[in-house]
Amino acid sequence: MTNEAPPRIGDLLRSAATRATPLIRDTADTSLGAPTPCAEYDVRALLNHLFDVVVNFQALAAKGAADFSRTPDRLAETDWRDHFEAEIGKLVEAWSAPDAEEGTSGAMGLPARTVGFMVLLDLTVHVWDLARATGRSFAPDPAVVAELVDEVERMAPTARRMNLFAEAVDLPADATAFERLLATTGRDPRAREA
Repeated sequence: MTNEAPPRIGDLLRSAATRATPLIRDTADTSLGAPTPCAEYDVRALLNHLFDVVVNFQALAAKGAADFSRTPDRLAETDWRDHFEAEIGKLVEAWSAPDAEEGTSGAMGLPARTVGFMVLLDLTVHVWDLARATGRSFAPDPAVVAELVDEVERMAPTARRMNLFAEAVDLPADATAFERLLATTGRDPRAREA
């Protein structure tokens, strides 16, 4: 029996988007100033960061250049929720292109599939941050988590050196795969909310 091909990034992103979009869309304007598990972001800044990631990683899927030098306040738009949803759709489409996972991606010089995992991680972990900050629950697709676990362990040392991840959080043996994934990024999934 031959090994199955790994799931495509576009398919994983489609699943992640299906779970992320309702949480983003239903974020109340009154919650935008709330703190998040990312100390440097309130909800507004977190959403603007995620919006910026979604837009820039479309370009990276096409082996183009991304510009992370500034993060525009896209939430100043009156229809930002519709725009965000449309951009997530474009992200899924970009990473579903037949050659999106081939070669290296833009100026990052990383394997394209690794870059795809980076945006998949953001669309999973930052949506958990959003849910936690706004008192809602979030359960990612177990298939997405299963694909991310090893990749995140592999990228964690570099991500910590670049201050993208904090030190890993110790969890008890009964932790779920998603809790372990969050802990690897430096988040404590069992911390009591303030």
